[in-house]
Amino acid sequence: QVKLVESGGGLVQAGGSLRLSCAASGGIFSNYRMGWFRQPPGKGRESVARIDWTGAITYYTDSVKGRFTISRDSAKNTVYLQMNSLKPEDTAVYYCNAVSVLRPQEIYWGQGTEVTVSS
Repeated sequence: QVKLVESGGGLVQAGGSLRLSCAASGGIFSNYRMGWFRQPPGKGRESVARIDWTGAITYYTDSVKGRFTISRDSAKNTVYLQMNSLKPEDTAVYYCNAVSVLRPQEIYWGQGTEVTVSS
């Protein structure tokens, strides 16, 4: 059973930066593709960024390309989301996600961390 714990959310002004962290425990970190999702107020959850188990392949949704960077530190079993040039529309609860490379139906979620961007 993998446990994911997010941190780093908060209130920031438009144009500012935040770095989210997701610490994983209970599994072999390299066996999981990691991702960040977000759920804006009153809307559904959407994929923001993903990174493969090697850290070499990344994916970003169009609205965050050039502003957000996903990375992973295998020594710390942690995945990060560096968010720069934040916009009010980035306001959401951000969730960390882990998908098993060996068994894709094995999916884990963190509890979420709230990001609020003021204009």
